[in-house]
Amino acid sequence: MKYYIIAGEASGDLHASNLMKELALLDTQGQFRCWGGDLMQAAGGELVKHYRGLAFMGFTEVLLNLRTIIKNLTFCKKDMEAFNPDVVILVDYPGFNLRVAKFAHRKGIKVFYYISPQVWAWKRSRVHDIKRYVDKMFVILPFEKEFYASYGMEVDFVGHPLHDAIAGDKSLDAAGDFRVQRQLGEKPIIALLPGSRKQEIERVLPVMLSVIPGFDEVLFVVAGVSSVGEGYYDKFLRNQKVIIVFDTTRVLLRNSQAALVTSGTATLETAMLGIPEVVCYRGGQLSYLIARQLVKVPYISLVNLIAGREIVKELIQGELNRGALSRELKCILPGQEGRNRMLKDYTELNQMLGEELASQKTARLMMSYLKN
Repeated sequence: MKYYIIAGEASGDLHASNLMKELALLDTQGQFRCWGGDLMQAAGGELVKHYRGLAFMGFTEVLLNLRTIIKNLTFCKKDMEAFNPDVVILVDYPGFNLRVAKFAHRKGIKVFYYISPQVWAWKRSRVHDIKRYVDKMFVILPFEKEFYASYGMEVDFVGHPLHDAIAGDKSLDAAGDFRVQRQLGEKPIIALLPGSRKQEIERVLPVMLSVIPGFDEVLFVVAGVSSVGEGYYDKFLRNQKVIIVFDTTRVLLRNSQAALVTSGTATLETAMLGIPEVVCYRGGQLSYLIARQLVKVPYISLVNLIAGREIVKELIQGELNRGALSRELKCILPGQEGRNRMLKDYTELNQMLGEELASQKTARLMMSYLKN
């Protein structure tokens, strides 16, 4: 069969690549054409566009790049028609992918959606487009199945693909050697995860670094991402007693006592690795004000949303300051009741997410639906 797969950011590239590997095992003659990244290409996909030119964050940035987005969409439609796939598989990235779904549906191409847009948080009207243009939806959060059912739509809950990512990360096999390899000394580590986009890093990392003077007994290590440029961090880390490591976030977390984490998928990954955390978020003022009016959920972190209650502390916008961050970090260090309670809650969270690998389950279901 011929598969046309679209992922618009780094996490989508990762999860789509794992799905492609599983589909290839079930369909050894399968052809994959994709929008995504290096991982999807390495999994056997013919890469059309890299996500580096697709990922635009926030209302303002989307408006500023609207011409590019429209140009990409037009090209995608022409390229898809020329490839003539048996199925289009869309991975999150709703602003773009839902338009692709509409086009593919009208062309008579089967449409599968893996990793639902967060329509339960905002733009719930998109559910009607999903019902109209998507043949099968594969969701990764347990409450999403009930959400879609309330709109009369049956979807498949497949578990969270972070299980796949963690299980397949061979670097974790040698995680115990991290301190030795990096010559970090014997101090306990606090991980700082400021995000993977320059906008996030610029707004959040300075606040994270501001707590360092109050914690002489630990070593702070920043989880850097080389995709933004290793030199980009220099202006933040100058004169700071901190170490930065690149592209090894899970190993860093595995060796940390606690973490300060920018809101996003990383908050859930940190919980799944069993590391107590404080969630941080600070957006552009205009984007934040707009989001407050549109977003209809009580929490911003996936950890709390899945649990349906506060497991991890969220410091948002003005609440994210040195005093509050220092206070919350102290509450989750060894010996503190807040830490023990959080670790217990993590166990329940992992049970809710399911134990089967999401990519395997999704691939089996997709093949079953395609054959039928």
